[in-house]
Amino acid sequence: MHNKSFYISNLELSDAPHLHKFMMDNVKRFVSYLPYTLAKNLNVEASEAYIIAQQQKREHKHEYTFTLKDVTTNAIFALVILKDIDWLKKIGEFAYCIDKHKENKGIMSLAITKFSQYAFTKLQLNTLHIISHKSNIASIKVAKKAGFTWTKTLKNEYAPPNAPTQDMELYELQCKR
Repeated sequence: MHNKSFYISNLELSDAPHLHKFMMDNVKRFVSYLPYTLAKNLNVEASEAYIIAQQQKREHKHEYTFTLKDVTTNAIFALVILKDIDWLKKIGEFAYCIDKHKENKGIMSLAITKFSQYAFTKLQLNTLHIISHKSNIASIKVAKKAGFTWTKTLKNEYAPPNAPTQDMELYELQCKR
């Protein structure tokens, strides 16, 4: 996908400096709900290792990581990850993050809508999930704008580092073939 201000691409090794900068510029935003991804990108070398691991996951069809990049600078300003794929049940889950300066512009909702189409048509998945904490209003807004509907509360679903487990909200989107 490509438009006048950004484009979507696979995560590539050459993205390591941009990925590291993106993560470090948004530490306060990502520390609560993306602590493991953040921890794997604390320097450029760590970002390179993270990218290699993500590429291997893609090759084995375990997980797909995409970047949203600025057309002018090629800087990464968002990630979209399709993870926890169950090929037997044809289910996958989206995780995503966006730079604080790009938030509330509809970009992530558009990206999730496009990736949902990709997951349904190219990967032949039938159900997509977004799991978010009820306090993450921006993520819930993205899910709803992309056509996902609230399904249920998942009790003790998420265990942040050094914090008690949290209930999370499950949003689903079903393929309409």
